[in-house]
Amino acid sequence: MKKYKAYGIGAALVDTEIKVQDHELAQMNVKKGLMTLVDETRRRELLDHLDGHLVKASHASGGSAGNSMIATAQFGARTFMSCKVANDADGDIYIADLEAAGVDHCLNGDRAAGTTGKCLVLITPDAERSMNTYLGISETLSTEQLDADAIAASEYVYLEGYLVTSPTGRAAAIKAREIAEAAGVKTALSFSDPGMVEYFREGITEMVGKRLDLVFCNEDEALGWAQSDNLDVAVATLKKTAECFVITRGGEGALTYDGRTLTQIPAQKVLAVDTNGAGDMFAGAFLYAITRGEDFPTAGRFASLAAGRVVASYGPRLPAAEYAALRREFLGSSTRQHCAAARVCQLPPTSTISALMASAGHWCTKSPSARDHSTGLCSTDAFPSRSILIMCGATVAQ
Repeated sequence: MKKYKAYGIGAALVDTEIKVQDHELAQMNVKKGLMTLVDETRRRELLDHLDGHLVKASHASGGSAGNSMIATAQFGARTFMSCKVANDADGDIYIADLEAAGVDHCLNGDRAAGTTGKCLVLITPDAERSMNTYLGISETLSTEQLDADAIAASEYVYLEGYLVTSPTGRAAAIKAREIAEAAGVKTALSFSDPGMVEYFREGITEMVGKRLDLVFCNEDEALGWAQSDNLDVAVATLKKTAECFVITRGGEGALTYDGRTLTQIPAQKVLAVDTNGAGDMFAGAFLYAITRGEDFPTAGRFASLAAGRVVASYGPRLPAAEYAALRREFLGSSTRQHCAAARVCQLPPTSTISALMASAGHWCTKSPSARDHSTGLCSTDAFPSRSILIMCGATVAQ
């Protein structure tokens, strides 16, 4: 079993969230719903305009891959994060947040002078987030921040699409993918933002390489990647890009593709107040679910539930205690058992364990009362509707 379920690489940012009105976005010339890179002068200009709002602003460590690795870890899986912070107060905050969530990282040595990256997140009444990012020292993230041993010890390497904007960051993402491929580690990429696909297409193509194992994107990013306004064309294009993919569609739910089947995932019905971090949470929850053995439809429903919870409150993450509660609510309290020959099946309420086990040729040793003595097979009556059958010959985990 690998030490880490996921290894992320991305920009380390500290978010400042401020509630604004649409007319204020227009006054500041901020592009709604997108991530825009800004320099220190532009950032100061925005803060001066928003001076009256700052007293009510909220602050949290952020960054797309970081948010996802924290989510995966908070749900119960070990993760690792490669990023870069400066020797300043925000850098201290970022490291403390990673460690509080149980995320291992590459930030144990001396930190350089400079400014840790910051993101000014402007939230309008329709819950849309418009991000203005000053990368600071994250712009110099490079291959020096990679940990080849940790990559090789991971099930997935997760690349943040925003890295395409930095020459050294893009090179680090490409190198991380190459290390993963050489070590037999699965590769995943988030497109991150429609602007990354539109304005940095050549760099994203380099990050993709020949073919990825998994792509995360929203519908706008998928359409931009396909250079089409037709979702079917986008799906066909993504099938050429990766073995598997997820397309999030906001109020329309999501689509998951596991290499064989395209599945529609229903949206969660929630009152959204802040969409910042929704895609990051979806990816983090999805990675947690698939690396514990769930199929793509189940992982998609769990990720949709988690993303729905995060948009119902302000900030990119949930309170720490809510991750375990959400996991138990949806996936139950079991810890899966693993063996070299394990094959996992999700049983819907109307299925029969007997039919599945007969087709697989395995026997159930759950208990005498759970077994049909004429066949040696299990009855569904003995198990909850969300029981998971671990096909390593003898184990049923509830």
